[in-house]
Amino acid sequence: MRANTSLPIDVWVRVFPNFLLLDATGPIQVFSTANDEARDSGLTAPYRIHLIAAGGSAVASSAGISLLAGPLPRRSLAGATLIVSGGRVDDLPSVAKPNDRAVLRWVAKSGTAAARCCSVCTGCFVLARAGLLEGRRAVTHWADVAALRSEFPQLQVHADALHIQDGKFHTSAGISAGMDLALSLVEDDLGRERALAVAKRMVLFLKRSGGQRQFSSELMAQSAAGGVSAQLTSWLRPRLHQHVDVVQMAAACALSLRSLHRKLRDEVDLTPGQLLSRLRMEVACGLLEQPGMTVKHAARRSGFGSEYNLRRAFASQLGVLPSEYQSRFA
Repeated sequence: MRANTSLPIDVWVRVFPNFLLLDATGPIQVFSTANDEARDSGLTAPYRIHLIAAGGSAVASSAGISLLAGPLPRRSLAGATLIVSGGRVDDLPSVAKPNDRAVLRWVAKSGTAAARCCSVCTGCFVLARAGLLEGRRAVTHWADVAALRSEFPQLQVHADALHIQDGKFHTSAGISAGMDLALSLVEDDLGRERALAVAKRMVLFLKRSGGQRQFSSELMAQSAAGGVSAQLTSWLRPRLHQHVDVVQMAAACALSLRSLHRKLRDEVDLTPGQLLSRLRMEVACGLLEQPGMTVKHAARRSGFGSEYNLRRAFASQLGVLPSEYQSRFA
């Protein structure tokens, strides 16, 4: 359990019109299941869970299902956990909309006071628009990474991690990653054994830690089956340990350099170099999960060549060091 933490902990889940249903209900169920586990063991429920929205009324989700939310708390959120759910980026509060500025001021004040301030999926945009994430590391759904980087170039946006902690601020990737984030908070509060018990009760087959990938390049290539990305992925896989340049990649696909770049951008929004790095990263992750594997050998066998290059790739793509990844997943 975290030092100086008294139970129960108030968890305030903030929703906005057209929020993503699982962004809110996923984390809520994790904390609720932690309460069930505690009660079954004769312990005090560790969490008080509050769903809140402006005005305290029924709020419609993007799925067309409405949830009855309580009003915004009048008291300070000191010692509490604030979780901001996401939705379509254009539907979320923005400084460009005059009526939303008071909403963002509330988020800024409450997020500053809270012991932990978290976002699920595109809720990261709300925290950033409220001025809470300036200069920090953050993550959002992979499909919205480019938009987040464009709107907030000062953020250190990681393209592929499930969730990231920077101080008391926690951001998570798309939808189900909010449950992974909530499980990590339960582990912080109650310990690993009880967090794993919650995961087991929820039939979550694996408690995924932050720093894992949102999705694989193999899945990405399958989604573009028959396209250039799938063709190039198949050609690259047996050559990842070799020196490969973009000229060779273009030749393998019988395309000009310009056409290769354009087709990959259209299909998977990556450059040839980025696709190569992702494929090598997956190999490196698999190697680091093997018993007895060293970071040096993983770097060589995956095609990164050196530990320095591997560390840079991990920091850029996953927001963790190779040694940290290995300690979690080996």
